[in-house]
Amino acid sequence: MTKTACLFFIVSLLTGGFAEMNVSRVILACSLLVGASWGSKTGQPPKTSCRPGFSQNFYTVIVSGDVLHGQSILKDTALSSQRVKFENCQRSREVGFISSHPNFSVRPDGTVYTQQEVANLSEPVQFMVTARGLHDPHIWETTVKLALVGHLHSLPLTKMGIEEMLSRVWDSQPKVIRFSRRHQRGSSANGLRRQKRDWVIPPINVPENSRGPFPHMLVRIRSDQDKDPGIRYSITGAGADQPPSGIYNIDPISGNMFVTQPLDREERASYHLRAHAVDMNGNQVENPIDLYIYVIDMNDNRPEFQNQVYNGSVAEGSKPGSSVMQVTASDSDDSTTANGMVRYRILSQTPHSPIPNMFTINSETGDIVTVAAGLDREKVSQYTLIVQATDMEGNLNFGLSNTATALISITDINDNPPEFTVRTFSGEVPENKVNVVVANLTVVDRDQPHSPNWNAVYRIVNGDPSGHFTIRTNPITNEGMLTVIKPVDFEMNRAFMLTVVVSNQAHLASGIQSSLQSTAGVTISVQDVNEPPVFPVNPKIIRFEEGVPAGTTLTVFAAQDPDHFIHQIVRYAKLSDPANWLRINRTNGQITTMALLDRESMYVRNNMYEATFLAYDNGSPQASGTGTLQIYLIDVNDNAPVLVPREAQVCERTRPNSRINITASDADTDPNVGPFVFELPSFPPSVRRNWTISRLSGDYAQLKLRISYLEAGMYEIPIIVSDSGNPPLSNRSVIRVKVCPCDHNGDCSATGAVAAAGLGTGAIIAILICIIILLSMVLLFVVWMKRREKERQAKPLLIDPEDDVRDNILKYDEEGGGEEDQDYDLSQLQQPESLDHIINKTTGVRRVDERPVIAESQYPVRPSVPHPGDIGDFINDGLRAADNDPTAPPYDSLLVFDYEGSGSTAGSVSSLNSTSSGDQDYDYLNDWGPRFKKLADLYGGGDDD
Repeated sequence: MTKTACLFFIVSLLTGGFAEMNVSRVILACSLLVGASWGSKTGQPPKTSCRPGFSQNFYTVIVSGDVLHGQSILKDTALSSQRVKFENCQRSREVGFISSHPNFSVRPDGTVYTQQEVANLSEPVQFMVTARGLHDPHIWETTVKLALVGHLHSLPLTKMGIEEMLSRVWDSQPKVIRFSRRHQRGSSANGLRRQKRDWVIPPINVPENSRGPFPHMLVRIRSDQDKDPGIRYSITGAGADQPPSGIYNIDPISGNMFVTQPLDREERASYHLRAHAVDMNGNQVENPIDLYIYVIDMNDNRPEFQNQVYNGSVAEGSKPGSSVMQVTASDSDDSTTANGMVRYRILSQTPHSPIPNMFTINSETGDIVTVAAGLDREKVSQYTLIVQATDMEGNLNFGLSNTATALISITDINDNPPEFTVRTFSGEVPENKVNVVVANLTVVDRDQPHSPNWNAVYRIVNGDPSGHFTIRTNPITNEGMLTVIKPVDFEMNRAFMLTVVVSNQAHLASGIQSSLQSTAGVTISVQDVNEPPVFPVNPKIIRFEEGVPAGTTLTVFAAQDPDHFIHQIVRYAKLSDPANWLRINRTNGQITTMALLDRESMYVRNNMYEATFLAYDNGSPQASGTGTLQIYLIDVNDNAPVLVPREAQVCERTRPNSRINITASDADTDPNVGPFVFELPSFPPSVRRNWTISRLSGDYAQLKLRISYLEAGMYEIPIIVSDSGNPPLSNRSVIRVKVCPCDHNGDCSATGAVAAAGLGTGAIIAILICIIILLSMVLLFVVWMKRREKERQAKPLLIDPEDDVRDNILKYDEEGGGEEDQDYDLSQLQQPESLDHIINKTTGVRRVDERPVIAESQYPVRPSVPHPGDIGDFINDGLRAADNDPTAPPYDSLLVFDYEGSGSTAGSVSSLNSTSSGDQDYDYLNDWGPRFKKLADLYGGGDDD
């Protein structure tokens, strides 16, 4: 069959000219014929070695629609003997084929056939065929695509349509791509020209991960002018001369285009190149054509979960179909093909309680839902699911898989009501005690601890109408602490019978009823204790007039003992009486006065005097109570009014504003106060002659000059003030008025103020105090000077400072041996604190700091107050005793010193000579006593030893 015959058969088929019984056979034959004829012209390099595997990575088969119709024809019927070719380099190798589609299978010879009845193909079917060695682990894969002939009717019946149809059939075969040219048609050179439509270049499909060999030929680029040997071909674009460069290249002479390496669709899914044809001079002979290369996806990527561990939760008791969580996996392969279509399934569930399959997963979305009832957090609090994601639409034979872990926590609902551990509780409480825990009510609750479903709430529903008790919940143990909040009385109630109900903070779940064990009884016994006596009226208020005499009985302030079942004696004592006005009878509580009650006392507040008394019994232990007595003192007129103010000033000449407003203050209250009466006494007569008083109101009056002029000075004016009591009380008060010259404003001038100024009593007292303080300071200074003078006289100098030679004698405690002698013990040069080592030392050479152990000389005792005439005798006696005292330092003995070093870097001082004259007389050293005898012998010219 020739190529023309194949095209003729295909065109006839598409136009309905032939029956479609054996279309697939015709197309397959044409494809083999055309592929062979074209492939022979491509110039593809021959295979040098045998490589096991499929001859093609992608097979496309066009099937007649009648082949897929009916039931008997398709059963175990081959698809027109369509087969996939597998190159088995080792003839002894046994290879089996597996199809990924359940409706199609492959026989050992590579023939593809229908496994069962197939419905009409509305869309092309694509599946994968896997070759697996029976005795070795090698696996080879290829893709088969089936399409109906009817699907090609949409293509135009032109050469372009036929070529595109053939490209779909033989897309795995090398193609020849010609440059599209514009053909011109017309009757004359000047007539109209019509251009033919350009060819549509079909895309080039290249499977990814191809095994080669490389370079692998894809297509051949040809020009209609290829008879000219000078035409050169080239390609440009990403993948050729642009990054990633070098993936595609072209033979510039033959136009064969090759792929040089395996492709990865996940890195780049398509390439856009342009093919060029030029002559030897570089001139373009054809318009560039666009080449589109699509990388065919292969299943080379496993699904990847977004997380390795997923956490979800569902409430216990959830109904089947309740959503739990969603797991998601992605596949880098093409999602529009089976390679990237992921399906999910659950591999395992741990634990298997109550059944092994408590959950299911949506194979497409990854949503996990419950499929069975019986989730109980109290039995299983967490499930662990191993979820598997598989591509190839979940085909376990051909798809790649991955797993992830789903942790499902069962959340708590309040499906377990709290229950008391026992039905009856008991406790006891002393009377009159509050905030005492009587009993601890224990409950059990199987819900989530320390949650609203577990936290207990207690209520007293019966037995406590007065509200003596409450129940607080222990937040740690969930126990109910029955506590007394209102004192109980043994004499009123000896026992309580309470009914207590327990519930949770959260309401019980729907359908859950409260348990009978959620109610319990509590028996509380009240213990009798010795209660203190109680004053029936506390505080007790009585009213009395002030001034009642001592010994007056005010009231009986008695207390009662609440312990009715025990006979006890009550005694009384005074606890607080600020003014010490009252006494209480210790037997019957009678209150009498000890002094006069005064309403104006500082201890009275708002006419009320308050005292506190104590009542105690003779019980064991003794109990006591306090009561307060408040005495309201009724005022009597016992305080005379006092004039206010006590000092004022007026002008010496009568002026309209030269008046003094006066009033009075009274410690009493109404009606024993104002209105007040102010009047001037008749004696001395000068008062009424110079001054007058006029009434302003009930409490105020006005004092002013009666005469037109009064000499400046200080005046004491007596005024008699009377209150309105019954009988009224009067008081003679004195107001000091300073009369002074005034300026035109009525104010005292400076000169007038000085002239009228006088010293008051306060000023005189202050001056006297200052004088006394100054005199005391002078007297103390004189006494201190005399005492110091006596101390100087008591300790006079024995020698005149000018004749005292001790200033020229220096004593040092250390006699170092120079710069090298720095490591020595200074304690050896100090005065010893004890004489024991000296007493026990043998007779012989002694140290300079050792005192001879002999009897000390008796010095004359100086009288406490010596007579001036005896001072000389006392000094002479002391000198004689000191000269004859061998125990006084310096001791006349051989001196022994410690080692003082081996030398000094300062050199010797033995060569220094004295600058004193040899004629100097040192005989006066003999007069200085025995302590200077050695010095006198050395320098005074004594006899040589």
